[in-house]
Amino acid sequence: MADQDHRHKIDLEQVAEHVEEQVAYGLEVQGPVRPTRTLWRDTVRRLRKNKLAVAGLIWVSIVLVMAVTADLWVPPLLGDPIALDTTQVSARRLQPPSWEHPFGTDNLGRDVAARVVYGARVSLRVGVLAVSISVVIGLLMGAIAAFYGGLSDTIIMRLADVFFAFPYILFAIAMIALLGPSETNVFIAIGILGWPSIARVFRSSILSVKENEYVDAARALGASDPRILSRHILPNAVAPIIVYGTMSIGGAILSEAALSFLGMGVQPPQPSWGNMLAEARSMMVVAPWIMLWPGLAILTTVLAFVLMGDGLRDALDVKMKE
Repeated sequence: MADQDHRHKIDLEQVAEHVEEQVAYGLEVQGPVRPTRTLWRDTVRRLRKNKLAVAGLIWVSIVLVMAVTADLWVPPLLGDPIALDTTQVSARRLQPPSWEHPFGTDNLGRDVAARVVYGARVSLRVGVLAVSISVVIGLLMGAIAAFYGGLSDTIIMRLADVFFAFPYILFAIAMIALLGPSETNVFIAIGILGWPSIARVFRSSILSVKENEYVDAARALGASDPRILSRHILPNAVAPIIVYGTMSIGGAILSEAALSFLGMGVQPPQPSWGNMLAEARSMMVVAPWIMLWPGLAILTTVLAFVLMGDGLRDALDVKMKE
Protein backbone atom coordinates (compact mmCIF):
# COMPACT_ATOMS: atom_id res chain seq x y z
CA MET A 1 0.00 0.00 0.00
CA ALA A 2 2.81 2.37 0.83
CA ASP A 3 4.53 1.56 -2.49
CA GLN A 4 1.30 2.36 -4.40
CA ASP A 5 0.95 5.69 -2.59
CA HIS A 6 4.61 6.49 -3.39
CA ARG A 7 4.15 5.71 -7.11
CA HIS A 8 0.93 7.75 -7.17
CA LYS A 9 2.77 10.71 -5.64
CA ILE A 10 5.55 10.41 -8.24
CA ASP A 11 2.98 10.30 -11.09
CA LEU A 12 1.31 13.45 -9.75
CA GLU A 13 4.69 15.21 -9.62
CA GLN A 14 5.38 14.21 -13.23
CA VAL A 15 1.97 15.52 -14.33
CA ALA A 16 2.63 18.81 -12.52
CA GLU A 17 6.02 19.17 -14.22
CA HIS A 18 4.42 18.48 -17.62
CA VAL A 19 1.69 21.09 -17.05
CA GLU A 20 4.27 23.66 -15.90
CA GLU A 21 6.29 23.09 -19.09
CA GLN A 22 3.23 23.60 -21.29
CA VAL A 23 2.30 26.80 -19.46
CA ALA A 24 5.89 28.08 -19.66
CA TYR A 25 5.92 27.64 -23.43
CA GLY A 26 2.52 29.27 -23.85
CA LEU A 27 0.76 26.04 -24.86
CA GLU A 28 -2.81 25.15 -24.04
CA VAL A 29 -2.98 22.48 -21.38
CA GLN A 30 -4.89 19.54 -22.77
CA GLY A 31 -6.06 16.42 -21.01
CA PRO A 32 -5.73 13.77 -20.16
CA VAL A 33 -2.12 14.70 -19.40
CA ARG A 34 0.28 11.77 -19.46
CA PRO A 35 3.90 12.17 -18.34
CA THR A 36 6.53 11.34 -20.92
CA ARG A 37 9.95 10.35 -19.65
CA THR A 38 12.93 9.21 -21.65
CA LEU A 39 16.27 7.89 -20.48
CA TRP A 40 18.18 11.04 -21.40
CA ARG A 41 15.52 13.34 -19.96
CA ASP A 42 15.69 11.42 -16.70
CA THR A 43 19.48 11.57 -16.84
CA VAL A 44 19.55 15.36 -17.25
CA ARG A 45 16.97 15.80 -14.50
CA ARG A 46 18.91 13.67 -12.02
CA LEU A 47 22.21 15.24 -13.04
CA ARG A 48 20.87 18.72 -12.31
CA LYS A 49 20.08 17.62 -8.77
CA ASN A 50 23.69 16.57 -8.16
CA LYS A 51 25.28 19.81 -6.98
CA LEU A 52 28.85 18.49 -7.11
CA ALA A 53 28.42 17.31 -10.70
CA VAL A 54 26.91 20.67 -11.68
CA ALA A 55 29.82 22.48 -9.99
CA GLY A 56 32.28 20.30 -11.94
CA LEU A 57 30.45 21.02 -15.20
CA ILE A 58 30.50 24.77 -14.51
CA TRP A 59 34.23 24.76 -13.77
CA VAL A 60 35.06 22.71 -16.89
CA SER A 61 32.92 25.10 -18.96
CA ILE A 62 34.77 28.11 -17.53
CA VAL A 63 38.17 26.57 -18.26
CA LEU A 64 37.04 25.60 -21.77
CA VAL A 65 35.73 29.09 -22.58
CA MET A 66 38.90 30.71 -21.24
CA ALA A 67 41.11 28.38 -23.30
CA VAL A 68 39.13 28.83 -26.52
CA THR A 69 38.93 32.63 -26.27
CA ALA A 70 42.47 33.16 -24.92
CA ASP A 71 43.75 34.84 -28.10
CA LEU A 72 41.09 37.54 -27.81
CA TRP A 73 41.85 38.85 -24.34
CA VAL A 74 45.02 37.35 -22.84
CA PRO A 75 47.73 39.18 -24.88
CA PRO A 76 46.08 42.65 -24.55
CA LEU A 77 45.46 42.28 -20.81
CA LEU A 78 48.25 40.05 -19.53
CA GLY A 79 50.89 40.03 -22.26
CA ASP A 80 52.28 37.35 -24.54
CA PRO A 81 52.76 34.05 -22.65
CA ILE A 82 55.69 32.99 -24.85
CA ALA A 83 57.50 35.99 -26.31
CA LEU A 84 60.01 37.88 -24.18
CA ASP A 85 60.66 41.60 -24.01
CA THR A 86 64.40 41.51 -23.28
CA THR A 87 64.37 45.16 -22.21
CA GLN A 88 61.93 44.46 -19.35
CA VAL A 89 62.99 41.00 -18.17
CA SER A 90 65.01 42.26 -15.21
CA ALA A 91 62.25 44.67 -14.13
CA ARG A 92 59.37 42.19 -14.44
CA ARG A 93 60.91 38.87 -13.33
CA LEU A 94 59.64 37.14 -10.17
CA GLN A 95 57.03 39.78 -9.31
CA PRO A 96 54.48 38.59 -6.72
CA PRO A 97 50.74 38.68 -7.53
CA SER A 98 49.42 42.20 -8.09
CA TRP A 99 46.66 44.03 -9.94
CA GLU A 100 48.83 44.19 -13.06
CA HIS A 101 49.85 40.51 -12.81
CA PRO A 102 47.17 38.61 -10.83
CA PHE A 103 49.25 35.41 -10.61
CA GLY A 104 52.66 37.11 -10.56
CA THR A 105 55.47 36.66 -13.10
CA ASP A 106 58.02 33.91 -13.67
CA ASN A 107 61.82 34.06 -13.78
CA LEU A 108 61.72 35.39 -17.36
CA GLY A 109 59.17 38.12 -16.67
CA ARG A 110 56.23 36.34 -18.34
CA ASP A 111 52.79 36.64 -16.79
CA VAL A 112 51.91 33.40 -14.96
CA ALA A 113 48.15 33.89 -15.43
CA ALA A 114 48.58 34.13 -19.21
CA ARG A 115 50.65 30.95 -19.25
CA VAL A 116 48.12 29.10 -17.06
CA VAL A 117 45.30 30.02 -19.47
CA TYR A 118 47.27 28.89 -22.52
CA GLY A 119 48.34 25.78 -20.64
CA ALA A 120 44.64 24.93 -20.18
CA ARG A 121 44.32 24.86 -23.97
CA VAL A 122 47.08 22.25 -24.20
CA SER A 123 45.77 20.13 -21.32
CA LEU A 124 42.17 20.04 -22.56
CA ARG A 125 43.24 19.29 -26.12
CA VAL A 126 45.50 16.44 -25.03
CA GLY A 127 42.88 15.07 -22.64
CA VAL A 128 40.02 15.04 -25.15
CA LEU A 129 42.08 13.70 -28.08
CA ALA A 130 43.78 11.01 -25.98
CA VAL A 131 40.47 9.76 -24.56
CA SER A 132 38.91 9.85 -28.04
CA ILE A 133 41.64 7.53 -29.32
CA SER A 134 41.21 5.24 -26.32
CA VAL A 135 37.43 5.14 -26.75
CA VAL A 136 37.58 4.33 -30.47
CA ILE A 137 40.08 1.50 -29.97
CA GLY A 138 38.39 0.28 -26.78
CA LEU A 139 34.90 0.23 -28.30
CA LEU A 140 36.11 -1.72 -31.32
CA MET A 141 38.09 -4.25 -29.29
CA GLY A 142 35.43 -4.63 -26.59
CA ALA A 143 32.64 -5.08 -29.14
CA ILE A 144 34.54 -7.78 -31.06
CA ALA A 145 35.54 -9.60 -27.87
CA ALA A 146 32.04 -9.61 -26.35
CA PHE A 147 29.94 -10.15 -29.48
CA TYR A 148 31.95 -12.95 -31.11
CA GLY A 149 33.59 -14.46 -28.01
CA GLY A 150 35.73 -17.58 -28.32
CA LEU A 151 39.19 -17.08 -29.76
CA SER A 152 38.63 -13.39 -30.52
CA ASP A 153 37.70 -12.74 -26.90
CA THR A 154 40.73 -14.65 -25.61
CA ILE A 155 43.23 -12.87 -27.88
CA ILE A 156 41.90 -9.37 -27.19
CA MET A 157 41.67 -9.84 -23.42
CA ARG A 158 45.16 -11.36 -23.21
CA LEU A 159 46.48 -8.42 -25.26
CA ALA A 160 44.81 -6.09 -22.76
CA ASP A 161 46.51 -8.01 -19.94
CA VAL A 162 49.88 -7.41 -21.62
CA PHE A 163 49.20 -3.64 -21.63
CA PHE A 164 48.12 -3.79 -17.98
CA ALA A 165 51.34 -5.59 -17.04
CA PHE A 166 53.55 -2.59 -17.87
CA PRO A 167 53.73 0.49 -15.61
CA TYR A 168 51.65 3.17 -17.33
CA ILE A 169 54.05 6.11 -17.08
CA LEU A 170 57.12 4.04 -17.97
CA PHE A 171 55.33 2.63 -21.00
CA ALA A 172 54.33 6.16 -22.06
CA ILE A 173 57.90 7.41 -21.61
CA ALA A 174 59.20 4.54 -23.74
CA MET A 175 56.72 5.32 -26.53
CA ILE A 176 57.48 9.05 -26.49
CA ALA A 177 61.22 8.29 -26.47
CA LEU A 178 60.66 6.41 -29.75
CA LEU A 179 58.29 8.98 -31.27
CA GLY A 180 59.93 12.12 -29.87
CA PRO A 181 58.58 14.58 -27.28
CA SER A 182 55.72 16.72 -28.61
CA GLU A 183 52.09 17.45 -27.87
CA THR A 184 50.90 15.20 -30.70
CA ASN A 185 52.97 12.24 -29.56
CA VAL A 186 51.79 12.73 -25.96
CA PHE A 187 48.09 12.29 -26.74
CA ILE A 188 48.87 9.44 -29.16
CA ALA A 189 50.82 7.60 -26.45
CA ILE A 190 48.20 8.23 -23.76
CA GLY A 191 45.39 7.26 -26.14
CA ILE A 192 47.01 4.00 -27.22
CA LEU A 193 47.79 3.00 -23.65
CA GLY A 194 44.28 3.79 -22.38
CA TRP A 195 42.19 1.44 -24.53
CA PRO A 196 42.39 -1.78 -22.41
CA SER A 197 40.33 -0.36 -19.54
CA ILE A 198 37.63 0.92 -21.89
CA ALA A 199 37.61 -2.39 -23.78
CA ARG A 200 37.03 -4.31 -20.54
CA VAL A 201 34.22 -1.98 -19.41
CA PHE A 202 32.51 -2.10 -22.81
CA ARG A 203 32.92 -5.87 -23.08
CA SER A 204 31.15 -6.35 -19.74
CA SER A 205 28.36 -4.00 -20.79
CA ILE A 206 27.81 -5.79 -24.11
CA LEU A 207 27.79 -9.21 -22.46
CA SER A 208 24.88 -8.09 -20.28
CA VAL A 209 22.99 -6.45 -23.15
CA LYS A 210 23.34 -9.08 -25.87
CA GLU A 211 21.36 -11.65 -23.84
CA ASN A 212 18.19 -9.57 -24.09
CA GLU A 213 15.21 -10.75 -26.13
CA TYR A 214 15.28 -7.89 -28.63
CA VAL A 215 18.78 -8.93 -29.76
CA ASP A 216 17.56 -12.50 -30.34
CA ALA A 217 14.54 -11.12 -32.20
CA ALA A 218 16.74 -8.99 -34.48
CA ARG A 219 18.95 -11.97 -35.22
CA ALA A 220 15.89 -14.14 -35.95
CA LEU A 221 14.64 -11.52 -38.43
CA GLY A 222 17.91 -11.81 -40.34
CA ALA A 223 19.67 -8.64 -39.20
CA SER A 224 23.41 -8.59 -39.89
CA ASP A 225 25.99 -8.49 -37.11
CA PRO A 226 27.02 -4.85 -37.82
CA ARG A 227 23.35 -3.79 -37.73
CA ILE A 228 22.69 -5.63 -34.46
CA LEU A 229 25.78 -4.04 -32.92
CA SER A 230 25.10 -0.51 -34.14
CA ARG A 231 21.30 -0.38 -33.75
CA HIS A 232 20.49 -2.65 -30.83
CA ILE A 233 23.58 -3.23 -28.65
CA LEU A 234 25.70 -0.07 -28.78
CA PRO A 235 22.94 2.40 -27.78
CA ASN A 236 22.09 0.28 -24.74
CA ALA A 237 25.67 -0.49 -23.72
CA VAL A 238 27.38 2.87 -24.20
CA ALA A 239 26.30 4.53 -20.93
CA PRO A 240 29.24 3.14 -18.87
CA ILE A 241 31.65 4.38 -21.55
CA ILE A 242 30.28 7.92 -21.28
CA VAL A 243 30.95 7.84 -17.55
CA TYR A 244 34.38 6.22 -17.85
CA GLY A 245 35.40 8.50 -20.72
CA THR A 246 34.50 11.63 -18.75
CA MET A 247 36.59 10.50 -15.79
CA SER A 248 39.42 9.43 -18.12
CA ILE A 249 39.81 12.98 -19.46
CA GLY A 250 40.94 14.04 -15.99
CA GLY A 251 43.37 11.12 -15.88
CA ALA A 252 44.75 12.02 -19.32
CA ILE A 253 45.30 15.64 -18.21
CA LEU A 254 47.18 14.35 -15.17
CA SER A 255 49.30 12.03 -17.34
CA GLU A 256 50.15 14.86 -19.73
CA ALA A 257 51.19 17.04 -16.81
CA ALA A 258 53.39 14.24 -15.44
CA LEU A 259 55.06 13.62 -18.81
CA SER A 260 55.63 17.35 -19.39
CA PHE A 261 57.02 17.67 -15.87
CA LEU A 262 59.54 14.94 -16.74
CA GLY A 263 60.47 16.70 -19.99
CA MET A 264 58.82 14.10 -22.23
CA GLY A 265 55.71 16.08 -23.14
CA VAL A 266 55.04 19.61 -24.38
CA GLN A 267 58.33 21.42 -24.80
CA PRO A 268 59.12 24.99 -23.66
CA PRO A 269 58.52 27.79 -24.45
CA GLN A 270 55.00 26.53 -25.21
CA PRO A 271 53.22 26.60 -21.84
CA SER A 272 51.58 23.56 -20.32
CA TRP A 273 50.72 23.01 -16.69
CA GLY A 274 53.27 20.21 -16.40
CA ASN A 275 56.28 22.06 -17.78
CA MET A 276 55.32 25.15 -15.75
CA LEU A 277 55.65 23.01 -12.61
CA ALA A 278 58.98 21.68 -13.87
CA GLU A 279 60.30 25.22 -14.44
CA ALA A 280 59.09 26.36 -11.01
CA ARG A 281 60.54 23.58 -8.86
CA SER A 282 63.88 25.33 -8.49
CA MET A 283 62.11 28.51 -7.26
CA MET A 284 59.63 27.03 -4.78
CA VAL A 285 61.03 29.03 -1.88
CA VAL A 286 61.81 32.28 -3.72
CA ALA A 287 58.60 32.48 -5.81
CA PRO A 288 56.03 29.86 -4.67
CA TRP A 289 53.26 31.41 -6.78
CA ILE A 290 54.89 30.10 -9.96
CA MET A 291 54.15 26.53 -8.83
CA LEU A 292 50.93 27.28 -6.93
CA TRP A 293 48.71 28.37 -9.82
CA PRO A 294 49.42 25.60 -12.37
CA GLY A 295 49.18 23.09 -9.53
CA LEU A 296 45.75 24.42 -8.54
CA ALA A 297 44.69 24.39 -12.19
CA ILE A 298 45.55 20.69 -12.49
CA LEU A 299 43.88 19.86 -9.17
CA THR A 300 40.60 21.69 -9.83
CA THR A 301 40.24 20.61 -13.47
CA VAL A 302 40.93 16.92 -12.81
CA LEU A 303 38.59 17.03 -9.81
CA ALA A 304 35.88 18.68 -11.93
CA PHE A 305 36.03 15.88 -14.52
CA VAL A 306 35.90 13.24 -11.78
CA LEU A 307 32.85 14.92 -10.21
CA MET A 308 31.17 15.09 -13.62
CA GLY A 309 31.84 11.41 -14.23
CA ASP A 310 30.59 10.48 -10.79
CA GLY A 311 27.42 12.47 -11.35
CA LEU A 312 26.86 10.88 -14.76
CA ARG A 313 27.31 7.44 -13.23
CA ASP A 314 24.55 8.11 -10.70
CA ALA A 315 22.30 9.79 -13.28
CA LEU A 316 22.58 6.91 -15.77
CA ASP A 317 22.04 4.22 -13.15
CA VAL A 318 18.47 3.02 -13.63
CA LYS A 319 18.54 1.47 -10.15
CA MET A 320 18.72 5.00 -8.72
CA LYS A 321 15.87 6.26 -10.90
CA GLU A 322 13.61 7.14 -7.99
